[in-house]
Amino acid sequence: MARPGVGEGRQGARAGIEGAACGVGEEGRGGKDDVGLPMKNVPVVPAHSMSHPLNCLPRRDIRSFHTSPRCQAAPAPLLLMILKPVQKLLAIIVGRGIRKWWQALPPNKKELFKESLGKNKWKLFLGLSSFGLLFVVFYFTHLEVSPVTGRSKLLILGKEHFRLLSELEYEAWMEEFKNDMLTEKDARYVAVKAVVHHLIECNQDIPGISEINWIIHVVDSPDINAFVLPNGQVFVFTGLLNSVTDIHQLSFLLGHEIAHAVLEHAAEKASLVHLLDFLGLIFLTTIWAICPRDSLALLGQWIQSKLQEFLFDRPYSRTLEAEADRIGLQLAAKACVDVRASSVFWQQMEFAESLHGHPKLPEWLSTHPSHGNRAEHLDRLIPQALKIRETCNCPPLSGPDPRLLFKLSMKNFLEAEKEDLNITVKQKMDALPIQNQKQIPLTCIVDKRTGS
Repeated sequence: MARPGVGEGRQGARAGIEGAACGVGEEGRGGKDDVGLPMKNVPVVPAHSMSHPLNCLPRRDIRSFHTSPRCQAAPAPLLLMILKPVQKLLAIIVGRGIRKWWQALPPNKKELFKESLGKNKWKLFLGLSSFGLLFVVFYFTHLEVSPVTGRSKLLILGKEHFRLLSELEYEAWMEEFKNDMLTEKDARYVAVKAVVHHLIECNQDIPGISEINWIIHVVDSPDINAFVLPNGQVFVFTGLLNSVTDIHQLSFLLGHEIAHAVLEHAAEKASLVHLLDFLGLIFLTTIWAICPRDSLALLGQWIQSKLQEFLFDRPYSRTLEAEADRIGLQLAAKACVDVRASSVFWQQMEFAESLHGHPKLPEWLSTHPSHGNRAEHLDRLIPQALKIRETCNCPPLSGPDPRLLFKLSMKNFLEAEKEDLNITVKQKMDALPIQNQKQIPLTCIVDKRTGS
């Protein structure tokens, strides 16, 4: 029997973000009485692109938006979390027991056993097929269609149970950051609250937005991060506020995190993990049964875990991140944000990492898309987001494209750095005695220059 909400989801998918009405009336889309977000008194979020402030008027005080911890963790059911190590241990014991039993059998009994399998191969095939059929039925009866994206997703966990576990996770984060929370009077808290309020008010027609009780927390931490728990607890770190260039970048990033919660990505990811863990127990038992030695079984177990991680877990996580970028950009567009600033943030992050010499790891090693690929993906989505702005009667964007400004700024910066470095090297070389110039490598001078 299908889970509730599947039929409703298909019908609601037609009224997704792209074709949905804007979340506020025409009176909130411009005019003399428009109220911009209060960012001018917030030194950590300089509003460099405020020629057209965001125009959606707040209607009520949403004190329920808070920023959260470092990762958007998907809390697993408590019972399964406790039983998971026990299940793996049991699979190892069973598999190892089968191997020891087989090794202890006399040759004649092994032959009899093989003959018995040959005679009953169709019964064995029927049993395995029945198991496979039950698995397929279980999978398709636990699919739900997202009313926002129209995409089918696996949801094994009950929403109420998942929400309860989200509360437990929220309490754990609050305990960890209890001494680092900004007060509600802090200018940075007020700025984040205004941005979240604005995004929520302008997207009230999106399924799930109005049902969640959004709570805001701003954590005084250098981490460049923000996340939203499935129960609407929003956590934003001051390190992120210090990293954004303007209010438009911040709006897109918070729209991305809100999209994670609305699309129930945490529950979806946890469901996939539990399904793969269940299948993994079967493979784990098989590995320990057929490997002739424990050392080979351990190696096989490690290979299995890495294959699951890099072939399923991480790619799926990157897919959910890309979807949150797409929906978050649409949420920001409906709030009259300059969506062109979204890709600039990730270009800034990529440039900052290269400037600091951080190694650029392959994307397949990460749970998130690379900064460069993320910026390119957003650039492809921006034309569609600009059309959404137009349908919501947002004021036209004026001034040059922030993406072009960033490229020009980086070009000028690199040229200036190269010129300054050449001058510094020449001055250093001129100041050195001739007999010592060949003993001091150029890299030392460059390192000192870079370090200063």
